[in-house]
Amino acid sequence: MLRRKHLEDLTKRLHIRWQAGQLSPPSPYPAAAACDALSQVVRLLSALEILELFLGPTNFTISLQTVHTIEQIIQGCQFSQLQSCSLGADWGRGLQFYTTILTSFLCSLPNLRHLILSDHHAALNLPSEALPYLTTFRGSPDTAASLLPGRPVQCLSLIGHDFDVNRDNLPRMTYTSKPLKSLDLSSMSARPLLLRNVSTHLPTIKSLRVNLALRHTLHHAFSGISILAGLSAVLCAFNQLSVLDLSPTGKGGVGKADSLDELALCTEWWVACPSLRRIIFPFQSEWVFDANTPTLWSLVQNQK
Repeated sequence: MLRRKHLEDLTKRLHIRWQAGQLSPPSPYPAAAACDALSQVVRLLSALEILELFLGPTNFTISLQTVHTIEQIIQGCQFSQLQSCSLGADWGRGLQFYTTILTSFLCSLPNLRHLILSDHHAALNLPSEALPYLTTFRGSPDTAASLLPGRPVQCLSLIGHDFDVNRDNLPRMTYTSKPLKSLDLSSMSARPLLLRNVSTHLPTIKSLRVNLALRHTLHHAFSGISILAGLSAVLCAFNQLSVLDLSPTGKGGVGKADSLDELALCTEWWVACPSLRRIIFPFQSEWVFDANTPTLWSLVQNQK
């Protein structure tokens, strides 16, 4: 791209994913050279609308640099048309953390709608006028708690561990300028306690995607998929929940899928949460509410 200048104004999307077979630092010099070349290219693409940078193990490289490897790439970039941005690298304790370079970069994106920060685990100190159109965010609970207040984020996806969501950061996620509609907890193993806390602070969400921690069974008296019966006590607090997606949940703890058991759960959950209209179980079976059928719930056919 450095040799083809005409591509600078034509390039609208850039996706770079650096993946390694094992979590070990790459050789410092080739990694530094690659990042330097990438930095030169990215700075030229001022017309970008979508940017994805995942630099894998490069942040493990032994270096005298005092900034995160992602910041080495984005420092000084100007993307006035950027609408979607995903940034990150492999993370480990003791690695170089982000600095104010990331903050300055985000403040320079007036039209950003979608943001992913996969390895940022602290609060972001952004001025209130930054990112005025942000509608979706994926990142750590502490980052979300600092970013969401005052912004129109309606779709939230959290990463990390369920104990990272606590009594300090969860309430602050409710201070968006528009109500949150969708919450994705598929990247963490969520215990019933987290779901109860979510139902307390975010009762108006319409879509919930969750990876249940089945080692903490919701109903010890049952086996197989019936252990999910205990979800009723949580779902009753969601007064607008329309979609419940349990597909990220591991199948090992729920046994073989049984349509009669699933139908019974759909009925029980609907009694607890009458707004439910679509349920996806761990085995990917999908049920939809149908008032015209005697059972009220129908299994979607021709599923992959």
